[in-house]
This record gives sequence, C-alpha cells and structure tokens, in this order.
Amino acid sequence: MTHALTRFVLFALLWLVLMPSLLWYDLLIGLLAVLAATWVSLRLLPPTRGSIGLLALLMLMPRFVWQSVMAGWEVAWRAFHPKMPLAPGFITYPTALEPGLARNTFTTLTSLLPGSLPCEHTRDGIVYHVLDIHQAHLEQLAREEQRLADVLPTARHTP
Repeated sequence: MTHALTRFVLFALLWLVLMPSLLWYDLLIGLLAVLAATWVSLRLLPPTRGSIGLLALLMLMPRFVWQSVMAGWEVAWRAFHPKMPLAPGFITYPTALEPGLARNTFTTLTSLLPGSLPCEHTRDGIVYHVLDIHQAHLEQLAREEQRLADVLPTARHTP
C-alpha cells in the first residue's frame, strides 16, 4: 500500500506541475489520470523488496549529467578531427546485475558514456558498440556498475 501511495503522490505532483490551471475540471481529470497512471505503473512495475541508497543516488546524478556532456563532446571531437581517430568495434561486458530493472537502468546510464552504446543483452553480458576498442571500456563499465550497485544494493546477484 505504501508503494501505491508513494506513486500516487509522485504522479499527482507531476500532474500539478503540468496542468494549466486549478479549475475543478482540471483537478477531476488530473485525479482520474493519476489513478490510472498509478494502477498501470503497479501492474507494469510491481513493487520489489530492497532499498535505494539515497546518498549514492544524489552523488550519481551530477556524474550522469557530466557523462552526458562528455559523451557528446567526444563524439563531436572525433567527428570533426582531421584524422577522425576511430577504431570501432564491439565488446561484451560481463555484468553481475540481475536482468530486469537493474540491468536496464545500467544500460541506460552507460549509454551516455563517451564513445559507447549498449546494443544487446546476451547470456555472457551486455554487448557495447564502442568508437575505440583500445580504450579501457571494461574497467569504466565496472566502475559504473559499482556506482549503480551502491544506489541499488539488492540489484547484484552472484553469477
């Protein structure tokens, strides 16, 4: 019940930010939309046991923004460099994250790492397309996985 109430409140706050006015019919439509969104979210993403490291999450957010900027900068630098220094290829990162929300969150976060893009989930791990296979992508992905594991401590499993 706590999960449903939390989601309801968060969706209601989002609706209040997006709605054009506080007229009674806007509030009624908002209430219906928030109820529907809460119900759908509970069906599509049922509550799970575990916790979130709030401090680790707060520390991860600036890094996420920084990685986004750096990824754009690196791609632009390589595209406009006279010699276009590229050594593209694929690497497979053997993750210890559970399939599902944790692994999908990880691939979303790492899609913004400079010069890499997750392409596929396999039995062996996550396949990434990289712009330069000579860079230390596996080590960087391991560091990012540890940061996410600090935020979602119950996300890891033993392979």
